Amino acid sequence: MTDFETELSSPDDFDFAPVRLTVDLGALVDNWREMARRSGSARASAVLKADAYGLGLEDCGTALYEAGARDFFVAVVQEGVTLRAYAPDARIYVLSGIWPGQERTFFENDLVPVLASEEQLAFWMSVVSEHGDHPCALQVDTGFNRLGIPLDEAIALAEDVSRPASFSPVLVLSHLHSGDTPSSPLNRQQLESFQRVAEAFEGIESSLSASAGIFLGPEYHFDLTRPGIALYGGESVQGMKPLKPVAKAEARIVQIREADEGTTVSYGATHRLSRNSRLAIAAAGYADGYLRSLSGSGVPLRAGGTPGAHGFVAGHRVPVVGRITMDLTIFDVTDVPAADIRAGDYIELFGPNMPLDEVARAAGTIGYEMLTGLGLRYERRYVYPDG
Repeated sequence: MTDFETELSSPDDFDFAPVRLTVDLGALVDNWREMARRSGSARASAVLKADAYGLGLEDCGTALYEAGARDFFVAVVQEGVTLRAYAPDARIYVLSGIWPGQERTFFENDLVPVLASEEQLAFWMSVVSEHGDHPCALQVDTGFNRLGIPLDEAIALAEDVSRPASFSPVLVLSHLHSGDTPSSPLNRQQLESFQRVAEAFEGIESSLSASAGIFLGPEYHFDLTRPGIALYGGESVQGMKPLKPVAKAEARIVQIREADEGTTVSYGATHRLSRNSRLAIAAAGYADGYLRSLSGSGVPLRAGGTPGAHGFVAGHRVPVVGRITMDLTIFDVTDVPAADIRAGDYIELFGPNMPLDEVARAAGTIGYEMLTGLGLRYERRYVYPDG
């Protein structure tokens, strides 16, 4: 080893990353426990689809499993295979169901397909008749018009005494399309439809509510709830304060520059400075999931005047100015004392000081998209629960 190598210590990648993400697994676990409490007598699962809403399937799954979660939902079979290594005796449901050729993967990893169409149901019947019993779940459409067996067909199936004995679902489920709007009468309509399904499949567990539905009350809980976005600190019901923030996204300031009144900022010259300004150029852009629609100006979809996003640095909210670009975003830091900010500092894009859903609304979207759209360049740090 040379003297040069001895003198230089290896930097912590997180401390020097252009963009970084802190995931508070303690807050994640607290949120799951709170949703379990709100689920009353129902058991609370955890939804880990889309790489745990962008925050890391392995780490989030491990934390929730160690906290006591034993029912999980993923979107695709590959997620289920990954999760099995971290949740050895959990029941893992695959929401996209099963396709021909995937039978061995489901059986070897003890995954439960959620059958969501007549074609999948017919295929699964043939699989279990050949290979023997294996748990499955049945999704029923109660008004979403997305996935699920039609209501009447599901009830007919429940009453069909000639169905194969090897077809033995362990769960029937449906999904609310307006659960985030508690005042919607359509929630009650779906509830009543699903009650018919649950009664038809007497003796089999049933599940209707994701995060939003849990807040609608005990009638909607049935046997198993499926909290998702609420676990990750996002809003699940319009106007309701979310649970603890879990993710904090930050971008490093590459440069702070002086800019004169009357000059323009970023592509298209869509923002003209109304005063002499200081601008912080941060190393995050739409390639990192910091959406172009968060731009301070020049976004056709926001022509009605909705303001752009803000960041948070040195105790101040600072606005995005001009268009967000692929790798860089410009913040106006004129009102931050010059002594309190310098190149190399980090601006919070969303997190405890910049609520996820506030930032999402500035982009004309929802917190789900902000989380699941996080780019690959984030250096991640996981903060584990105490004890």
